Amino acid sequence: MLKTVAVIVVPNFSIFEFGTAFEVFGINRSDRGTGVPQFDFRVCTPVPGDVPLKSGLTMNVGLGLEAAADADLVIMAPYGRDEDVPESVLDALRAAHNRGAWVMSICSGAFALARAGLLDGLRCTTHWHYSGELAAQYPKVLVDENVLYVEDSRIITSAGTAAGIDACLHLVRTEFGAAVAAAIARDMVVPPHRDGGQAQFIDRPMPECGSQPMEELLRWMVENLDEEHPVHELAARVHMSPRTFARRFRAETGATPAAWLNSQRVLRAQELLESTELNIDEVARQSGFGHPVLLRHHFAKVLDTSPQSYRRAFRGQMVPAG
Repeated sequence: MLKTVAVIVVPNFSIFEFGTAFEVFGINRSDRGTGVPQFDFRVCTPVPGDVPLKSGLTMNVGLGLEAAADADLVIMAPYGRDEDVPESVLDALRAAHNRGAWVMSICSGAFALARAGLLDGLRCTTHWHYSGELAAQYPKVLVDENVLYVEDSRIITSAGTAAGIDACLHLVRTEFGAAVAAAIARDMVVPPHRDGGQAQFIDRPMPECGSQPMEELLRWMVENLDEEHPVHELAARVHMSPRTFARRFRAETGATPAAWLNSQRVLRAQELLESTELNIDEVARQSGFGHPVLLRHHFAKVLDTSPQSYRRAFRGQMVPAG
């Protein structure tokens, strides 16, 4: 069970991305509802003392890397990727992975994981500005610039800035269930799960269309997951041709309409399995899959488990709304 979180910072680290990890793991929200844990959150550095930030400020860090020696999660904060990372930091990351702890990087922190050899042969991501550079420097690493975060072999890498929140909430969801992640996200006033990927933010030509109609359509789709949504009908609701709509939908969400709907239906099924006594047939119907066989298929594909196993693991952790 995830209890202790250690964030490693080095000179010229980024304060905002560091703050995303602190917001999720560093604030005690155990009074927000059943199942929301309080984490032992630690900040450590190779040489304790004043550590300069990229912004020009400094942070006094009193703990050395020994604070990460027994952590259940070790996070590498982003830093100036052209700078050398002390070997002691790389050793701490390797040791964490070797003992089976979670290891995470936010944004350019992936360069330290790659330098430590932890990403060889694994899928990973970083900010799309740096993805080509990471792939060129470390050819054994499988870099995907089109996702917000990647989990592979208990290593989680995330893209820039707010994607750090997505990665942290993903880990909370993995360890404690969708309800606990939703409770923390609600307190932070952020979505518990964002779909799509960095394709939404990479500077590429996009079809001309205002975003407000698409946002309204996405909300309507979530409110009507138990209905069929043919592309031509969705396109008609926002007054586009099916071809233009499909192109625009992928540009804004990073996914096809079918893939986006299935991910939302999986999330709805998770909530129903955690919070209700509904049988699997009814969960499949209310989440929009219609048939239990489709529910089981997508659960296995997305979560690598069955609905029954998920319910046994996370039953009773649902936090009441409000």
